[in-house]
Amino acid sequence: MNLKVIITGATGMVGEGVLHECLQHPDVSQVLVVGRKPSGKSHAKLTEIVHRDFQDLSPVADQFTGYDACFFCLGVTSIGLKEPAYHKLTYDLTLHFAAAMIIHNPNSVFIYVSGAGTDSTEAGKTMWARVKGKTENALMRLPFKKTYMFRPGYMQPTNGLTNSLKAYKFLGWTYPLLRKMFPNSVSTLKEVGLAMINAVIQLPPKSILEVKDIVALASSVTH
Repeated sequence: MNLKVIITGATGMVGEGVLHECLQHPDVSQVLVVGRKPSGKSHAKLTEIVHRDFQDLSPVADQFTGYDACFFCLGVTSIGLKEPAYHKLTYDLTLHFAAAMIIHNPNSVFIYVSGAGTDSTEAGKTMWARVKGKTENALMRLPFKKTYMFRPGYMQPTNGLTNSLKAYKFLGWTYPLLRKMFPNSVSTLKEVGLAMINAVIQLPPKSILEVKDIVALASSVTH
């Protein structure tokens, strides 16, 4: 394989972990990171665009051409945000980026990092879950080659990376127990990254991937 992928959110925990797996993977030849601030990473496979306004991608969108997939790992917490603000930073921003991908890479795969508990009905009581569900549903209606909604739960951080959330660092020692007790809710960040790469290679039929699906896809044979 000779995969060329775009990654957003590389300065966050998930994006950094996915970027790490892509840079190490033999089937990934090029990685374009698009972020609002520098990732701080350097690698022969890596190209980076720093662009602060994701609502106006026109100055940089031409550089999206020629890629096989987008791993959209950019996201914000809903804590402290009212629904209109969270909607703008989640639904609007994601769909705007996806629209640019469609124009420049209509035959690409788009993978969106959502979360366990996302509400596909868009009608539940939990605000973030409704907005994430609306975002997922809208993405799956776009004419990409394939779209995948990743719904990770607890993710054990990858050793040596710097953007792990404090809560994950604090709970890290409990990972073996959590994995044993809650196998359908716990994965490693490495598994999330590998599952994304395998999704692009294998094009599995299921569009919404829960934790157990992510774990299974991460270990599936790609050759």
